[in-house]
Formats: sequence, structure tokens, C-alpha cells
Amino acid sequence: SLRGSWRLGNGNGSVVLRGEVPGCVHTALYRRGLIQDPYYRFNDLMYRWISLDNWTYSRTFKMPFDMRKWQKVNLVFDGVDTVAQILINNITIGKTDNMFNRYSFDITSVIKEVNFVEVRFLSAVSYAAEQSRCHKAYSIPPTCPPPVQKGECHANFIRKEQCSFSWDWGPSFPTQGIWKDVRIEAYNHYHLIYFSLTSFFGKFAQQWSLEIESIFDVVSSKPIVGLVTVNIPKLQTRQIFSVELQPGEGSIVLLVNINKSSMVETWWPNGHGKQTGYNMTTTFIMEGGYQIEKMSKAYFRTVELVQEPILGSPGLSFYFRINGRPIFIKGSNWIPADSFQDRVTYDTLWLLLKSATDANMNALRVWGGGVYEQDEFYDICDEMGIMIWQDFMFACALYPTDQNYLESVRAEVSHQVRRLKSHPSIIVWSGNNENEAAIASNWFSIPYADRGVYIKDYVMLYVKNIREIVLSEDKSRPFIASSPSNGLESVKEGWLSQNPYDTHYGDTHFYDYSSDCWNWTVYPKSRFASEYGFQSWPSFSTIEKVSSTEDWSYTSNFSLHRQHHENGNDEMLRQIGYHFKLPQSTDPIKKFKDMIYLTQVMQAQCVKTETEFYRFSQSEIIKGEGHTMGALYWQLNDIWQAPSWASLEYGGKWKLLHYFAQKFFAPLLPVAYEDEGVLYIYGVSDLHADHKLTLRVVVHSWSSLEPVCTLAKEGLTVEAQSAVPIYKESIKGLLERCRNCTTKSCVITFCLVGEGGLQSPTNHHFLSSLKDAVGLEKTQLSASVSQQDDIYMFVLQTTAVAPFVSLDVGSIKGRFSDNGFLMTEKKKVVTFYPWEPTSVEELQKSLTLTSLVDVI
Repeated sequence: SLRGSWRLGNGNGSVVLRGEVPGCVHTALYRRGLIQDPYYRFNDLMYRWISLDNWTYSRTFKMPFDMRKWQKVNLVFDGVDTVAQILINNITIGKTDNMFNRYSFDITSVIKEVNFVEVRFLSAVSYAAEQSRCHKAYSIPPTCPPPVQKGECHANFIRKEQCSFSWDWGPSFPTQGIWKDVRIEAYNHYHLIYFSLTSFFGKFAQQWSLEIESIFDVVSSKPIVGLVTVNIPKLQTRQIFSVELQPGEGSIVLLVNINKSSMVETWWPNGHGKQTGYNMTTTFIMEGGYQIEKMSKAYFRTVELVQEPILGSPGLSFYFRINGRPIFIKGSNWIPADSFQDRVTYDTLWLLLKSATDANMNALRVWGGGVYEQDEFYDICDEMGIMIWQDFMFACALYPTDQNYLESVRAEVSHQVRRLKSHPSIIVWSGNNENEAAIASNWFSIPYADRGVYIKDYVMLYVKNIREIVLSEDKSRPFIASSPSNGLESVKEGWLSQNPYDTHYGDTHFYDYSSDCWNWTVYPKSRFASEYGFQSWPSFSTIEKVSSTEDWSYTSNFSLHRQHHENGNDEMLRQIGYHFKLPQSTDPIKKFKDMIYLTQVMQAQCVKTETEFYRFSQSEIIKGEGHTMGALYWQLNDIWQAPSWASLEYGGKWKLLHYFAQKFFAPLLPVAYEDEGVLYIYGVSDLHADHKLTLRVVVHSWSSLEPVCTLAKEGLTVEAQSAVPIYKESIKGLLERCRNCTTKSCVITFCLVGEGGLQSPTNHHFLSSLKDAVGLEKTQLSASVSQQDDIYMFVLQTTAVAPFVSLDVGSIKGRFSDNGFLMTEKKKVVTFYPWEPTSVEELQKSLTLTSLVDVI
């Protein structure tokens, strides 16, 4: 391995330091104290010089073995970011131009006992600009990101993390560095490069089988024969194959039939069953006595993307069947967890993914403007039952298709599919993010006469290249060309549909910041909602770490600088203004904290409304629309400390939205909506059995902790994996029964209760905007904290009904069992799960309690 300390220098030699590999220039400079935290205040602009310079990594290394004994010696990079020339002992052995590729260079003829290796990087920014200049035939938009993003241009001309040139939620840090492992490999006869396994179920034979693919580099001049033994003890399966490896690079594919008398436990998504995997040993014993033993985990699951006609509706369905069972997809979209990938540790990933399953998610979409995630990411998803919609790394742009570019992309795609296809968590490959829509909706104002060129490029890249490779490398899961798209309908229209946002086909992305988000009628009743969301600010404790006192106002230069989405801060104000009073405090810091709180309340309530709309639409068709089978809101995590659509802040702290997600993604949930003066409640269930339930509806007046009236509707059947109407009453009738209630003075809460402790979260429905609420009183909120083993109990008390009660313990890492809730009882117990050691004293000292009435 060549991991560890390298020498790092800039173009003219004025900066020289030690840099860690894997790593990048920014983190090396930061660790050596040569720059401040790149995320502090305006440093993304201050440190542009780093990306514009050309840096060189170099080191000497001794060969730990006698080179003369080896037929072939390779220098292997699992990831180089991005454009570099590689030299050993002053001889150029190769070049790199793709961050997502694996590079192996034959260094057999240049290697000595002591060697000097250099990786000479070229600024990604200047390279991308140069590539764009060389593409003279026609322009490939967009040229630059919108000014509000403060980013670099021509990201589409370099195979590098697209959002590293900036995005509407992230900074511009076009890194340089050796971002993954680097090593020397030496071998004589043959070497195993890739090893993968995918499972299949033969319906006809009613039997599971595993396809094992091994890709070798064979250096001997004649074929090598040998035996391969595959052993899965738990499934009483052992098979031996004779194989013959041909000279050069080639693959052998083995089909292992699983013993029919063994009960195979399948892999299920979170909430639907276990994530059983089986230990498997594959042993290669080849002539020459050299053997390889490969330990791996075999998972068994099938996935189908079902697109077929629906009764009573034009178009086609769009949903996933796992192991033959339709699954409603609940989750979010994943972006890179940091601008500097070497800071993303196993623990970082584990915490973010655990937060996803803790909020009842079963899926994430790895978005196409970031990176193909590290192996550990997919391992954790396999273990936690998180299904992955995997984009290829193309987003919101058109791309070149010249020969060099296509060759680079082809190598990237086959490498990534070979690396990742063994993971049962990945359920679909998707060619790009929003590029079909970009052409169809003409985002880049391309004259109609020129469209043909771009359509041809589009089909060339995603269909004739990426799709072809995916289909030849992996037959175990579906491929779609873009998201959003109309699925099979897009294919029928030549891969580019007239309107990729059509609700009768495929998936949709939907954003609307001007309409009132509490009004469910503005949302598209689509087959599958793969992106939708609203912004909020991260909590004060998160902002505080990267700002100074003069930054702490909603209109400060800092607040404007961090907002990378055009008019984003105003859009949040507008959305808040529909239902809440804006803060008027004369204390600027109190006012800023109140604003942060309100943006989080607003975001949580908006995404709740939209997600519940998608969940209750799963079983019905109304005016030809419905059968919604997926809700992936934008976005799960943050790349830095800034306003964004995320529900988890940079560092992993839960926003109020994430606490709401825990409830709106619950396996059993009552959902209410109002239509023309009538209140409807649906029972939504992801459970595998029908349940007899009781619906409890409680009406509270804002001015009292005593319920005005309660109602229990018993003997309701909520069917397995469906959404059924269970209650309907005119609001007028309901309020007449609950004397002394008006839409402004009362609020409705409701929950579902079944046998054996089965219970849904308590949901709420506001009958009016809270800015118009009558009787809301200033409450005395208090909390006492005590410790029980590894967790902490917060006992909350209130003197009046308190909406959106938020507990915040500053930068103490951990999460609460519930937060942002409507408190309608005198006392409530909330648990705190710490992620690092803390104490009752620390928690008490850090705690702030806020409810809507505390905003002044």
C-alpha cells in the first residue's frame, strides 16, 4: 500500500507540505494549519486559489520484495481526483482524467528497488475550461452555474463530482488529490481484479441461483486451468467447477444452484423483513499451486420495476416489487456528505444512514451530481435494508460525446457496475439526473432547429453507451435512462418524452415555493415522487461554528452568501408568512434564532403535507391519476452549514423535518385532509397483514389542556399495504358536535390503535393558519432531565397547549425520540439518545425549549 504521508507542493513550489493519502489538497493545508476551516464564513471564496493552482503529490518507496521474481507489477489507483500525469522514476506511465475510474498502470519495466512516484495534477477548473474551448463544433450548456452559487464553469466537461463546482445547496471546492486507495500489485500467473455475485430466482424450477463473475488478468502466455470451489455452509451448497483462464484480461462466470432442500431467507427492505445474508467462500486453486480464497456475503432478493396498464387510468404504473411484493418506497435523496471526501468516515456514513432508518425510511436515491459512494456506504445499506436508487454521475447539464469522453465514461460505468452490483440494496440504475427534462423543457434555450444534435448526444451517451454496458454487466436489476422520466413511455418516444413530468408515467420531480404548501391540491398525484422539498436553515449551534457575531441575522452578508438558491431566503419568508407571524423581536440574535426555528417548522409542515398526500394516494385513482408508490423527498443530508432542503444538518443533527419524517413515514399512519369543507381521514399501512383498528379523534381548543370532545370509531379494517378512507365528516358538523369550537379556536389530533400494542403516531390537522389561531396562550414550558443507563429522560411540563415544541441541546450530539410536536397534555416524556458521552448537567445547561408562542 502507498497510503500515508506524501510530499505535496503547488505549481511554483512556494507551498510545500506533507499530505495524507487518501486525501486532498484542501484537507492537507487545513491539517497543517496553513488555512482556516474551509467552511468558515466566506472561505469558499477566499480559497479559490487552491483549486486554480496545479499541485503535485510525490513520495519515494522501497519495494518490499524482489522485483525479478514477478512477471507483472502494477501501480493501482482506486480513485484520482481528477486530471493528472503519473510518473515513476521520472518516466510518465500514464494519465488520469476521471475521478470515478480505477486506474491500473503496468510499471514492470520501470520499477527499481527504490522508487520515486509523482502525481502531477492539473487544476480541474482550468482543464474543464480548456476542454470546453476545444469543443468547437457546438456549445454544450450550461456554461456556468447561476451567479448566486458562486461556482466554477464547465463542470460538464470533466468527469468529476459535478457539485464540487458548486450547487444550489453547496459550495465550490474543486478538489485535487488521491482520494482513494493506491497500491502496488505484483503477480506471476494471474490476478483477480473484480469479484461479484448476483442472485436470481428461477420461477420455473422454483430455485435460487447465484451468478458469480470473476475478472482476471492472466500474464502467462498459455491458458491456465484449475478448480473453483464455492461453499455456502448454511445453505448446504457446495459446488466445484473446472475453469480455464485465457491470457489477457477476461472473465469467468459460474452459476451456482442453491440446494433446493435449504430454506433460503430473502433480503428485505427496512420495515418489511430481515436483511439475511449468507457467508460464502470461493476458492480458486489453479495450476502452479497458487490459490485465492474469497470470502463474501451472498444475499437473495429479486427486484422488478413494474410498468403496466392501470384500470381506470391512462398511462402505466411505476413501482418496485421486491421478492414479488409491491413496496411503497419511503425515503430521501443522498448528496455527498462533505466537500472533502477524505473526511467522510465509516462513522459519518453509519450515523447518517442509521438516522434514515430511524425515521422509518426504506430507500435513498444516490443523486447523480455527487459521487458513487464508497463500498462501506453500500455495505451499511445492505445491513440496514435501505434500498438504493443509483444514479450515474450526470446532473442538470448536457454532456459532450466525443470519442475520448465516451471512452472514459465507458470505463467508469463498467468499473462502477462491477464494483457495486453485488449489493442487494441497489434496486435500480438510473442514467442521469434531470437531463431528459432539461432537453424536453428547454432549460438552456436551445433553438428548435438545433435540438437534434443534443438529442443525438443524449441517446448516444445514456442509451448506446451507459445502458448497453449496464445491461451487459448486470442482468439482475432494472435500468432507466433518466430521473424524472416517463419510463417505458420515454423509451417509446425515442428516449426523450414530450413531458417527462407526466403524472401518468414514471417518476416526477416537483418544486413550488410560491403556492401555499398546506394546500394539498397543488401537488401532482404522480406514480412516483422521486424529488420534492422545501428549504430551511440549520440550527443556530450548527451555524455558530462557521460564523461570527455580525453574521447572526437573516439579512446579513453571511446569510446571503450561504444561500445558493436564487431568492431562497425570501421564498422561505413567503412560505412562513402564509401561516405564521414573522418574528419582530428587537434583540437581533433572538430574532435570528426565531427565524431559524420558523424555517424549520415551515419546512417540516410543508414536506409532511406533501408526503402524506403521496402516501394516501397509493391505492386510489382520481381523474386518471394516483397509485403513487414512492416518496423520496429532497434531500437527506447536508454538505456544509447552510440553508438547504436537508432534514439532517452537516454533522448529522436532526432538523424538525427529520423528526416529522419519523412520523409521516411510520408503518401505520392516519392522514387527514380537507376538501370543500369536509374532513377526510385515511388509514395508511405498510404492514403485511390487515388490521382491525380504532380511530381516536380528539378536538382541542387552543386555550385549554382539557379536550373539547373525543370520538372513537371502532372496528375499522385497514388493509395490508394500502391507503383506505376511514372517516369523513363536514367540519361544520364536527364543530357543532364539539360545542364552543371554531376553525380558529380548535385543532384536531388523531391516532390509530390496534391489538397487542399496535399504535400509530398521533397526527394533527390545523383547521386554520396558526397566525389566525384564537386562544393560543403564552405557555410556561419546563423540563427536568434524568439519566437511565445510556439514555436521558426529559420530562416536559406545560401550562397551555403548545404547538411545535422544540428541544435543542446545542452541539451535544444525539437525537430525541420526538421533537417539534404539538403538546396537548400537561406532561410529556421525551428520550434523548446521545451519540457521544454527555451528562445531565451538560444537557440541562445546553437545553433551550421553544414553542410557537415563544416567537415574538
